[in-house]
Amino acid sequence: MASLGRSAPLPTESGALVADPAFQEAVERSRSLTQKILLAIPDTHSACIHTEQTLQLNSPDNAKLEIMAANIGIPAAPVLRALSENFTLRTCLRNMTEGLQQHRALLSAISERLPNKMTGLTSDIKDLSIQINKMQKMVYKEAAVQPTPTPMSLQLQGEYEVQVAAHLILVQLQSFGRDMDRCLRTMDRGDDDTES
Repeated sequence: MASLGRSAPLPTESGALVADPAFQEAVERSRSLTQKILLAIPDTHSACIHTEQTLQLNSPDNAKLEIMAANIGIPAAPVLRALSENFTLRTCLRNMTEGLQQHRALLSAISERLPNKMTGLTSDIKDLSIQINKMQKMVYKEAAVQPTPTPMSLQLQGEYEVQVAAHLILVQLQSFGRDMDRCLRTMDRGDDDTES
């Protein structure tokens, strides 16, 4: 029964999961950058958020702030799921790129109100985006365009809205980063499901 639960190697659109050493090296660099971003989020949160009693990074109450996120203008991140026939490597890499660009734009928008607080995260996200772009180019001989993120306009009327926006962006980035790490781990393992 346990062997039925194991997943078979997932093909890309052109064949087997990518075993190219250069691709695997890019996956490892991407995982390292993703971990760096995830580790930086709590410190960035502490540096930006002054109402920590009500705005905690890993609070179950964060889901209650969805309406405020919509009012401020924070879009949902692209979905990242385990690779499958319905969620291909191409889709995964494209959604990673879109999500990273979106978070760079959000951090840039909020950094106008929180100078020098988001610079490190923004730089790491840019570096990670470059790595994901290289992976796309290796596999599909095409690269996603790496434009400057489209500026986002957030509805930030007062200091509290700035605090909530920074909090929500970092919470969303943390969740997206964790999903990215899970996806990259499956690529890094060559989809050898040894944890069953």
